[in-house]
Amino acid sequence: MTRRTVQITIDDDLLQVVDKTVSEMDTSRSAFIRQALQITLKRIQVLRLEQQHAAGYALHPAAPDEFDESLALLTSPRPVVS
Repeated sequence: MTRRTVQITIDDDLLQVVDKTVSEMDTSRSAFIRQALQITLKRIQVLRLEQQHAAGYALHPAAPDEFDESLALLTSPRPVVS
């Protein structure tokens, strides 16, 4: 994957916290910020998927007994294997 150098503006207080944290973690600013961006983008993706999921169930709710069989399998005692 090609990497590009970018320039960002950041408040002094936040930069101090970042610098202290990267020092404690023995990493670089760039690696720390890359990871923070990846985590944030993943959270946004999950949130959007959850919103789509909720909207889908709002339009087409599950039948009252739709998950009964699955729940029964999950909650039934499991046989002991020796």
